[in-house]
Amino acid sequence: MPRSRPVWIATATATVAATLMLPLAAAHAQTPRATAAASAYKGLPDGTKTAKSLVIGVDGTRYDKLLKADAPNIKALAAGGMTATSNLYANPLSPTVSGPGWSTIATGVWPDKHGVKDNTFAGSRYDTYPDLATRLETAAPAASTLVAASWNPVADTIFSSKTDLRIPESENDAKTASDAADYLAHGNPDSTFLHFDEVDEAGHSSGGASQAYLDAIHQADALVGQVVNAVRSRPTYAQENWLIVLTTDHGHTDAGGHGGNTAAERQTFVIANGAGFTPGSTRYDVKLVDIAPTVLKHEGVAINPAWGLDGKPIDEITPDAFDTRRSALQTRTDETGIPAATKGYTHQPPTGWSIDNSAMPTGGVTEWRGWSFATDEFWTAAQLGQGRETNVRARNVFAVADSDEWDDKSHGTGQFDSTLVSPVYQVNGAATATLSYASNYVVDGPQTGDVYVSYNGGTPQLVKSYRSNANAVERLTLQIPAGATTAQLRFRYTGTNSAFWTVDQVVLQP
Repeated sequence: MPRSRPVWIATATATVAATLMLPLAAAHAQTPRATAAASAYKGLPDGTKTAKSLVIGVDGTRYDKLLKADAPNIKALAAGGMTATSNLYANPLSPTVSGPGWSTIATGVWPDKHGVKDNTFAGSRYDTYPDLATRLETAAPAASTLVAASWNPVADTIFSSKTDLRIPESENDAKTASDAADYLAHGNPDSTFLHFDEVDEAGHSSGGASQAYLDAIHQADALVGQVVNAVRSRPTYAQENWLIVLTTDHGHTDAGGHGGNTAAERQTFVIANGAGFTPGSTRYDVKLVDIAPTVLKHEGVAINPAWGLDGKPIDEITPDAFDTRRSALQTRTDETGIPAATKGYTHQPPTGWSIDNSAMPTGGVTEWRGWSFATDEFWTAAQLGQGRETNVRARNVFAVADSDEWDDKSHGTGQFDSTLVSPVYQVNGAATATLSYASNYVVDGPQTGDVYVSYNGGTPQLVKSYRSNANAVERLTLQIPAGATTAQLRFRYTGTNSAFWTVDQVVLQP
């Protein structure tokens, strides 16, 4: 969103950039440090933890442009850790703007839970889904928490007063960086959250495809380096366990602006650097909602299922069977709106899974004839603005039945009717089992979605029916008949030019 800015001080940026890439020993030599503060430092209480976390948000940064930009400090963090790209939601869940984006990052839940749909913050539910610093302070009151944000609402609205020190920096990235570097080098925060804003402003003023946008990324990179060097200059750094995360809240169109549902506006990424992250690794199943629980776990806070977080600590996210299909994904066949080079769908199921298309008419759009396995960037590009961008709870490759897109090409008589069949699970005499799966069911005409289970190969029994919109991770308790040793699931979708059903992360646990 357009916001006025202070004039960027080029000489200060150049001075910072000149010193950022110095070896750590040289940085220590130039800036000798006292021991970590034994008491409050400039209003920030002294921290108590060896585990330390730093989240750096760079507003409105497109990942494809980050790769092209001169950004050695950010790229060094990525090379030393993990990078995950993912796509943001769009309307009707929420537009791609800062209020919902930073609320999602801070709380670990999507906009349909935290309630922020725009930059007025009307309808926010921070009382139910508070920010990560508030959760840390609640669990560990002696922890030291710091927020410094160039866009003031991050500090004074999204993060609550439970945070030990909140600094609204009034759109001054240079001051955000210098304040943060001071506290990180001379104080002792346990968890720090920073927000830089100049890249977003460059996108608004010059466009996401401009040289000015690349230059703004370069300038933000210099400030990231200043802050990271402050962390590494701490005399206690070698004895501390640091997690550094870098992310963004949305992208920008080539012409400039955001809020819509194009791929450029929905681009997001998470870079995580610290113990446990394989240097140079890439993932496709990590999203913005995973940042808050990852930080909380790193700080020793147990994630309570009652909180209803959408995210998970990154080290607890495990690939599912559908993700194994990524190597089998192919480019478009009948679709025309999807970029020709984008690989993103297959009808080949993972081992143990099958698709029953015996009731499907012939013809229709090939990509969506029966259940398919697809990625967000491929599937949503089939047709923007029809709710596919709400499929936020799926990760990486997911299963999708889309009667609307299938119907866009002539086909035999009858409706879309396809069943996704799971492997046979061993239940071995258990009395109950928990069935969980991520599900996004959207209705726009006649359609049905039903989940069935059969025991020992017997008649399928109805477990769950969908007839209205539902977007959630389902957790259902199954009563297992006496003597049953196996169970098998079926997801049957029918539709007449209606909408879709996505299913992902299917787990049946006795």
